[in-house]
Amino acid sequence: MRTQVAIVGAGPAGLLLGQLLSQSGIDSIVLEARSREYIEHRVRAGVLEHQSVEVLEAAGVGARLRREGLVHQGIELQFGGLAHRIDFAALTGRSVTIYGQQEVVKDLVAARLASGQPLHFEVAQVAVRDLESDAPAVEFTAAGSTQRVRCDFIAGCDGFHGICRPSIPAGALSCYERTYPFAWLGILAEAPPASSELIYARHEHGFALLSMRSPSMTRLYLQCAPDEPLEQWPDERVWSELQTRLSRSDGFRLREGPVRQKSVTPMRSFVVEPMQYGRLYLAGDSAHIVPPTGAKGMNLAIADVRVLARALATFYRSGNTDALTDYSRTCLRRIWKVQRFSWWMTMLLHRFEEAGAFDERRQLAELDYISSSRAAAQSLAENYVGLPLD
Repeated sequence: MRTQVAIVGAGPAGLLLGQLLSQSGIDSIVLEARSREYIEHRVRAGVLEHQSVEVLEAAGVGARLRREGLVHQGIELQFGGLAHRIDFAALTGRSVTIYGQQEVVKDLVAARLASGQPLHFEVAQVAVRDLESDAPAVEFTAAGSTQRVRCDFIAGCDGFHGICRPSIPAGALSCYERTYPFAWLGILAEAPPASSELIYARHEHGFALLSMRSPSMTRLYLQCAPDEPLEQWPDERVWSELQTRLSRSDGFRLREGPVRQKSVTPMRSFVVEPMQYGRLYLAGDSAHIVPPTGAKGMNLAIADVRVLARALATFYRSGNTDALTDYSRTCLRRIWKVQRFSWWMTMLLHRFEEAGAFDERRQLAELDYISSSRAAAQSLAENYVGLPLD
C-alpha cells in the first residue's frame, strides 16, 4: 500500500488531521487499534475552547456541534460555601462549548467515511519503520493478514500508551513529567445538570467539579486517592460526597439520577521534546498529558494537528520544509503555557495531604483574590477560553 501520510490513532487528533489533509488534497490512511463502537462511546473531555470550535467548523465537522453544543459564557469558582462567577464574555469576549469528545469523534468518523479515504479499525501489531528515511512505513495486521504501508510521513496520534513514541530511539527525546498524589473519580449520571455552567469547588474534603454532557446528562468528579478501588465507592457514597463538597450557603443541591459510568483517572503532567523524529511527528496525548482541571487535553490535540496539517500542506504545495522543521518549537510554545495553566488550576483547587494550615490559608487567599480582582479573573478567563493559536 502507498499513501502520503500514515496516521496511527483515530482519536480527535488523528481523525482531525486526516480531515484537514483531505481538505488540502493530501492522501492519508488512519489506523485504529480499537473498534468504531469503542472510540465513539468512550467518555472523555467535553470542553472546547472558542478557537477549537472554529477549527472544527473550518474542517467541515461543526454542524452538529453548533446545534447540540452547550455554549458557556463563564464558570463558577466555589469555596467557603459561596459561588463566585468568572464571566468569560465580559472579560474576554469569548466563550467555551460543552460537547463531548465522543461526539467530536463521531462527527469526524462520519466525515472520514464520507471522504472515501481509508480508515481501519481493530488493527493489531502496529509498528513504524524506517523513520529516518524518505519513505517510512507502517506495518499492521488486519483481518488476520499483515499489511505494509509506505508513506512520506507518519503522524503518531495514538495516545500516551501508543506505540509511536516508544518507537523513537532511546535518548532522542527528553521527557518532563509530574505525577500528582490524587486522582479524579468521575461519574456520568442520567440527571439534568443542577447548574447552567461548570462549578469548580474547593472543599476541605477535596476538590469537586460539576460538568455536563447534555441537558439530561451530568458529568461529575471528586478528588480521591490514585489507587482508589471503585468498589469502595457505591453510588450512595459518591452522591453523598458530591453533595457535601458542592454544598453552599444558599441551599444549592445536585440533581441525582442513575449512574451510567464510573471511573478513576490518575493525574499527571507530561511533555516530550521534541515532538518529532525523522519523518515521525507526534500529536495529542502521544506527546503531552495535562491534568484535566484546566480542560485542555482535547484542545491541545486540535492545536497540534492544525499546525501539522498546515506544515504538510506547505510541503506538498511548494516543497518547503521550514514549517515541518519548526513543528515541535511551534507546538511546544503553546503546550508549556497550557501546562502551566493546568498545573496552576490543579494546585489552586485540590487538597494536598502534606499541606499545613499556612498552605490552606494561602490557597483560600488566592481564590479570594481571583474572585475579587478583575485582572486576576481575566487572566484565568483568557487561559480557559484559549490562548491564540497563532
